[in-house]
Amino acid sequence: MLTHNVAAPSSLCPILSNDWHFHVSDQLIFPHNLNTNLFWRASRKIKGCRLKASFWESIRSGILKNNTTQIVEPPSTLEEEEEPLPDEFVLVEKSQTDGEIEQIIFSSGGDVDVYELQALCDKVGWPRRPLSKLAAALKNSYMVAALHSVKKLPGSEGNEQKRLIGMARATSDHAFNATIWDVLVDPSYQGQGLGKAMVEKMIRTLLQRDIGNITLFADSQVVEFYRNLGFEPDPEGIKGMFWYPRY
Repeated sequence: MLTHNVAAPSSLCPILSNDWHFHVSDQLIFPHNLNTNLFWRASRKIKGCRLKASFWESIRSGILKNNTTQIVEPPSTLEEEEEPLPDEFVLVEKSQTDGEIEQIIFSSGGDVDVYELQALCDKVGWPRRPLSKLAAALKNSYMVAALHSVKKLPGSEGNEQKRLIGMARATSDHAFNATIWDVLVDPSYQGQGLGKAMVEKMIRTLLQRDIGNITLFADSQVVEFYRNLGFEPDPEGIKGMFWYPRY
């Protein structure tokens, strides 16, 4: 499992090919992700709270040191703070020689078509999962981020070609912890910084909701990718544990 070390807020600087024009509507903060077990931890102040020196201390920050009394705060009365607000903006725009314009649009809070998602999973070589379970996973996620390619010719409004090229989702207890899952980008769009931008935006959203313990599971070949985003495998010797049935 990987843990994310909280970095100072920074503007996003993804690695993109020279012919892409990058547009970001606001500044992004580095995220948390884990699949070896990866953990993201804070090293700067967030919302005026002193960040904890110990990973376990940060996890247990809702409990007093003697472990006998819980720190209970009144629940928020603002319903709009319960869920991340929907967001959508043009992340990248590219012009072709024939005048066709392609935009890569980041969105969260919208619906993701499960058939498109299954096709995207097929492209990256992931094993197929039942569509009903895919739909349930999306529905029960705290946040679902998507990248869509939208192609259009000048003067062809209403005749756009839109397809899903990236997706990631996060589950959360809405208070302390979040785990990022299913980060995938269409192979023909990989290596352009799009996955990095998507995960960074998700992390920023989680931090804005005061969720500071962000984790993810990463295949061994992409651990360095997440390490460069601030994730840390096995922080302080902490190991992710998996339950396997014993027969």
